[in-house]
Formats: sequence, structure tokens, C-alpha cells
Amino acid sequence: MTQEGTPPAGPRIGLLGGTFNPPHLGHLVLAECARDELGLDEVRLVLAARPPHKDVEDDPGAEERLALCRAAVAGDEGRLAVSDVELRRDGPSYTADTLEGLHAEQPGASFVLLLGGDAAAGLDSWHRPEDVLRFAAIGVAERGADTHERARETVGRLGYPDRLLPFSMPSLELSSTAIRARVRAGRTIRHLVPAGVEARIDRLGLYRGGRST
Repeated sequence: MTQEGTPPAGPRIGLLGGTFNPPHLGHLVLAECARDELGLDEVRLVLAARPPHKDVEDDPGAEERLALCRAAVAGDEGRLAVSDVELRRDGPSYTADTLEGLHAEQPGASFVLLLGGDAAAGLDSWHRPEDVLRFAAIGVAERGADTHERARETVGRLGYPDRLLPFSMPSLELSSTAIRARVRAGRTIRHLVPAGVEARIDRLGLYRGGRST
């Protein structure tokens, strides 16, 4: 359903935001589970150029992280895609601004912002949280009843109790921080990141200490 309560005229698009430094299989598993369970036509990795509340550690640069994202979804076109919308805008990468821009570009689309339970539970601390919920439903990866309930309470408190869409996914203990640490230590990341991401990291010598900014 759209914000006005009428069936959407266009596609249902999932949005998975992050610095993706680098993207790993946990990101893709989350995207695919959401696409399947929530009936999404496509999930886009939305690269944060300048996260508003933290620095990007060991950053090879936003353009390189974008290239890694494109390598991650190669071969999955039509199901997964990459968005550079935040790279095309100056200033911090606020989700509300991104959603507003995407809604203006595709007014017929129905957007679902994909979050972990902890992030959804803290949504009321975000920049313009009511606008986030006005422009997108929230798809939440269920990882515990308590976290999910806190997320539901937050969304309800913001005035959009029906905008929370739970989905399930396997528990994967993966993080970009751990991937970078393995690369620095000279350890394998095979089967932890997509093959194209691994090849690009290896070819360019990323995360080995010589190209951080």
C-alpha cells in the first residue's frame, strides 16, 4: 500500500543502506530474504557517501565502495541493484532526504527501507523520522522478540503503526569491520564476500593499509 492507502502503481523496491566497506554476503542474504518474503521486485544497495554520525574507517573512497557494490550484485541484475543517489547529493547522507528524492524520481513506486531490529528501534532518534516513515515502510530482519517489539513500539509512537514489515533471515556473524581485519592480516575472505568483491580487493590491494583515507 502507498502512503495514501491505495495500491501502488509501480514496483515495490527494497532499500538497503550502508557504507558497504566492503559489501559482504550478509548484506546479500538480508537483501534476498527481504526480496523473497516481502514480495519486493528489487532490492537496491544504497551507498552512504557521508554517514552523518560516524566516519568511514579505512575508507578507499565513496566511488570505490560504489564499484565494490556493483561487483557484489553482478549477475543478480533484476533482483539486486546499486543506487548512487547519495553520491549525487552534497552534504551528509540523511535517509529522509534520500527517500524524499527517490519518491520524487519514482512517485509510483512503493519503497521498503530494510533495517535490523536495533536500528528500527532507534528510528525516533533519526533525522526527520516521521518523513522516513511517510516515504517508506520499514522491513525489519527478525532476530529476537524483544528487539522486534521495541521496533514496533517506536514505529507506533511515530504515528505509523502499520509500517513495520517483519521478515526472517539466517543468523550470519559477518561484518565489514571483520572483513577488513582479515584482509589486513592476510587471511582469506573467500566465501565471506562475493567473488567479484574479493577479486577487486585483491587486485587493487584495498584494506591492506596503503589506500585508506
